[in-house]
Parts: sequence; structure tokens; C-alpha cells
Amino acid sequence: MRLGSFIVRRRKSVLITYIISILVAGAIGSLSFSRLDSGGYSDLNSESAKAAGYITDTFKVQDPVAILVVDAGTRSVDDPTVMSEATTLEKEVAAAKGISRTLSYWSTGGSPNLASSDRKAAFLFIYADIENFDFEGYEAVGKTISENFDGKYKSLEVYAGGGAVVTNAINSKIKTDLLLAEGIAIPLTFILLAFVFGALVASAMPLVVGVGAILGSFFLTYLLTLVTDVSVFALNLITGLGLGLGIDYALLIVNRFREEMHNGKSVEESAIITVGTAGKTVFYSGLTVMVTLSALLLFPLNFLKSFGYAGVVVTLFAIFGALIPLPALLAILGKRVDKGVIRKGGLAPKEDGRWAKTARTVMARPVPVVIGSLALLIVMAMPIVNIAFAQVDSRVLPASDRAAISSQVIEERFASFEGSPIEVILPDGVGRESALNSFLAQAKSVEGITRVGELEYSGEDIRVQVIPGTSSRSLDAERLIKELRALEKPAGLLIGGVAADFTDSQGGIAKTLPWALGWIGFAVFILIFIFTGSIILPIKAVLLNGLSLVATLGVITWIFIDGNLKWLVGDFTVTGTLDTGSVILVAVVVFGLSMDYELFLLSRIREEHLAGKSNVEAVAVGLQRSARIITAAALLLAVVFAAFITSGVTSIKMLGFGVAFAVLLDATLIRALLVPALMRLFGERNWWAPKSLRRFTLTH
Repeated sequence: MRLGSFIVRRRKSVLITYIISILVAGAIGSLSFSRLDSGGYSDLNSESAKAAGYITDTFKVQDPVAILVVDAGTRSVDDPTVMSEATTLEKEVAAAKGISRTLSYWSTGGSPNLASSDRKAAFLFIYADIENFDFEGYEAVGKTISENFDGKYKSLEVYAGGGAVVTNAINSKIKTDLLLAEGIAIPLTFILLAFVFGALVASAMPLVVGVGAILGSFFLTYLLTLVTDVSVFALNLITGLGLGLGIDYALLIVNRFREEMHNGKSVEESAIITVGTAGKTVFYSGLTVMVTLSALLLFPLNFLKSFGYAGVVVTLFAIFGALIPLPALLAILGKRVDKGVIRKGGLAPKEDGRWAKTARTVMARPVPVVIGSLALLIVMAMPIVNIAFAQVDSRVLPASDRAAISSQVIEERFASFEGSPIEVILPDGVGRESALNSFLAQAKSVEGITRVGELEYSGEDIRVQVIPGTSSRSLDAERLIKELRALEKPAGLLIGGVAADFTDSQGGIAKTLPWALGWIGFAVFILIFIFTGSIILPIKAVLLNGLSLVATLGVITWIFIDGNLKWLVGDFTVTGTLDTGSVILVAVVVFGLSMDYELFLLSRIREEHLAGKSNVEAVAVGLQRSARIITAAALLLAVVFAAFITSGVTSIKMLGFGVAFAVLLDATLIRALLVPALMRLFGERNWWAPKSLRRFTLTH
């Protein structure tokens, strides 16, 4: 109560200080935008990363940043006209900004490895200046190549592809799509906020928390960019989650403030009680979200770490905004918070209502409700047996995108992927050539290898390129790398390249996942125990949220791997896999938000139970007081993320659908049916804990 009393006494100075601070933080934080990168998909401690160090530092070579497929139509690549036009094209490409050199079928004197199987198309590889080369420069090269050389060139058809082109295409598409999504979500969210809160003034309260959380997070993100790399896509999580948590916490705080005033308390008393009750819930709910999202920091990929940074800082600022400036503003507004009435009642508190009746109906027949709900969740989860993981490649783009078409042309018309070789490095290999040649002889017989190059020397180190016949970011590539590494080989031999980088990234995620899950389970259990004083409730919460998450992943698998429901989510290329990073992001965000809603509900049930109500009545009244908030918050958050379904990039489409579906499933089937049914079955045992541990629990 002391925090609430301080805020109420100093309400104006608290609010003014907050506004000034957050505006300054936003201004400084905007400097971070130019410092963010679009990479971070590699495990920097892996074997492939070590091999990459030798390739760039010792051998002074790099893979091409872009690839042009020059298609001669019905003519041979050796046709004089084709040769002349292709040579002119190559000179123009070499002169483009950011390009250091080129290599093609024609400039190598007709290397057969660079021609298509039908010899009517050939590769033109593009290399960028290694010096001063960063992610921004990488994308810039891709943009230059796409805009200037993709399409018709004289009598030739040119397809632009390769890493820089695909990266630029995906990132550009995502940025455009997110603007569209925000254009849909923001106006719709404001309309729904006005309807949910019932008054225009009250509906603006989430902005106090959400905008403050976003601007404050930009500031901390800027500080992070001074010491580490942060992905540009962390901004999307900051804006989406900042607005979502702003809605969640503002709903809880404003509703409790109204409730206390409705019960005859003064404005000052209502604000103080709100901070001491709903504020406590916000604090512990926010902590559960923070510890859940912090699990992303354990993964070796900077892409996932960046989302961990973003999730933790935006939740921290959302908690701060809900506990400090929002109560101060409510204390200033008082009853004026209900000005601009949209509909009478809004979220006016009721002791009894539809949610209480629903809870009593559920608790009158708990066993059938539990069996039916679990059966439905199991049915949803069943497709998860088909789940398979890969990483983002050109196939996440619409099939009509030129970068996607180029990748398909390469796969269909060329026998090998010359532009993304498997790199074999033998440090201090001089004198050990026989052992290396023995390994390479075995490698030739591995299914998927099209050819093995010659030995290249740099001092004592040896490099060999092994050319695969499969795309580098696929399940086949992962199998290929694992088979190569399982062969008998000289001590210290390193296998690198794009396929190895993909394999190591997937392996790094797989090794870290059990630790991340263990951290989430342990930390959430401890926090819910401290908050509720029960051993049973945190166990149920973790299990139910885990089951809800598995059901969500099952539905995602059914849609995005099995290719169903395109009429709802829009068209996409079925690849048979899900993007690993996006799935982990969905899982962690969904689990964190589910725990958020769990504590919203349990806090009111526990409060009513401590006030002397029976278990059944505590659940009924608690659900009545919190379910409308949870449902409204879930609906609003679902709108924010469902707008992402409009994206043409499959991984973003999946992220939007996954989070929207999961929060709605959690707010309805889990909170409205399973939780009250299980609370009824466990009865007073819900609140059991050993006497020796009770001193560690929170006093409500």
C-alpha cells in the first residue's frame, strides 16, 4: 500500500516525470534503428563457424552473395550471341555499387559445372567487397542486383537469387506486410478498446502503458546495440507485445479502480487499493512473462537472443507503466475516466453474471467437462506427429516472387548447387593429404554429393569444396552434413559452408531446448507458488499451458505442413517443414501470455477464497471478476497478431496465426472450462502446501 499512497500523493509530479522521461528515452532509442542487423541465424560457437573463420581469414575467400541464372531460352549457352550478351551483362554487374568481382560460365572459359543440365542456362556468381561488409551492406547488394539485373536483359532472361537477394526479398516483404498489418490492427484495436472499456477516456489508458513500454524498450535496445548485435525483427516483438501487455495490464488496473469506486471508495482509496491488489497481480504476471521470454537468451542464435532481449525489456517497462504512471493518471482523472460513454456498463463490476453462471455449470459437471476438453485438445494436438523443422529460405516468399522463382529454377535445372558448396577445412593439413584424400573418397559415395573439388593450400592449411546436389537449408542438407561428419576423417578436420551452418544452427537449438524448457518450468512454478501459496496450482498451470501449447503446435502443423485452411490464412508454399526460430518464438510468447492470464484468474479466485468464500463460490466469483478481462485482453491481442496473417511471408503468417489462435484457445477452453472444472475436482486441496514452505508465499 505504501507505493500506492506515494503515487496518489505525488500523482502530478509522478505523471509529468514519467512523460518527460519516456519521451527522452524514445528520442534516444530511435538511434537504435540504424544499428540493428538482419542476420543472427548462425551458431557462432559451432564447427561451421570455425570453418568460416578459416575460409575468410586464412583463404581470403567467400561465398557469392548473389547468383544470376542467365537463361538463353531455346539456345545453347555457347551460342555466340548468348556469349556476347552474357559477357556484357557480367561487365555491368561487376561495375555495380558494392560488387567486388564476378565469376560465370563465360568468364571461366565454359566451366561445365556452371551450366544447367540442358546447357541452355548458366550461373553468374556475384561477390561483394569483404572489407567493411555488414548486414546492411548485404541487403543493399541484394536490392541492387534485384532492381537492376533481374528480368529481361536483351534476348536473355535473368533470374536473380542467392543469399543477399533472398534476404532482401524476405525482409522487404516483411516490412511492407507489417505496415499493412499495423494499418489493419491499430484502428481495429482502438475501436475494440472503446467498446470493451465502454468509454473513450478509459479506452486510452492502454496507450499510457503500451506506448511507454515501446519507447522505453527502444532506449534499452539502443544501449544493447552498443555491446551486442540485435536483430531488426526485435522491433516487431517490442511493438506487438508492448501494445498487447499495455492492453492486458490497463484492463486489469482500470477495471479494479472502477470496481473500488463502484463499492463506495474515494478516488484516492480506489487508486491505493488498486496498486496493492491488481498491481500485485500485474507485477507477478509480468515476472512470469519475463522469466518465460528470458529463456530465449539461452539459445546460441543471436536472432533468438534478440527476441529475448526485446521480450524482457518491453515486459519490464509494461509493468512499470501499469504500476506507476497509470495509477497516477487514474487518481488525477477520478470519475472522469468514464467520460465519453460508448456503451453503458462497459466493464462495470458485477458480483454475479454469465461468467459466474458458466463456472457453476462447469463445476456441477466437472468430470465430463475435463474429459471433453482434454479430448478436444488431444485431437488438436494429434497432427504434431508430422512436425518437422527447417529454416527460412526462398520458399517462405509467395510463389510468384522473383527470388522464389529463381531458387526454383536453380533447383530444377542445375544438377549441383555450385554457389553454396560444403567447405572442408583441414588446419595444419600439409603432410596429411593421404588421410584427407581417404575422407574425400568416402565423401564422393555419400548420396547427395555431386562432385569433390581440388585441394587448395594456404600455408599449412588445406581447403576442399564439396558440391551438394540439394538445397543448403533443407532436411536433406542436414542429413548430408551429418553423414559426412560421421565418416572416418583426419583429426581436426572441419566441415563448414551454408549447409553445415544450417545443421549447426538446428543442432544448437535442439541442444538448448531442454534447458530452456527446464528454466521456464522451474521459474514459473516458483513464481506461481510464491503468488498463490499452493503446490498444486503451479503444477496444474504448467501442465495445462503445456497441453494448450502442444494443441496449438498441432494445429499449426496441420495448416502449414499439411497445407490445410489456405482459404483462411491465405496461400503459401507447402514445404513440409516449419521455421524453427518462428516456432520457438510462438511457443515462448504463447506460454508467457498464458501464464499472464493464469495469474489474472488465480489472483481473484485466491482473493475471494481468503475473504471466506467456499472453493466453488471463490471460483465462480473470481471467474466473473476476471474472465471478462481475460477474454477482452485475449481478443484484443489476437487482433494485433491475427493481422500478421495477411503477410505473404509464411513464417510471419504462421507467427500471427499461432499466437492469435493460442491466446483465444487459452482464454476460452482453458480458463473458462478446464480451470474451474479442475478447481472443483481438487476442492480445498487446490491450496495445499507443506507448512515449512508457507513462509515463502506472498501475503495478499
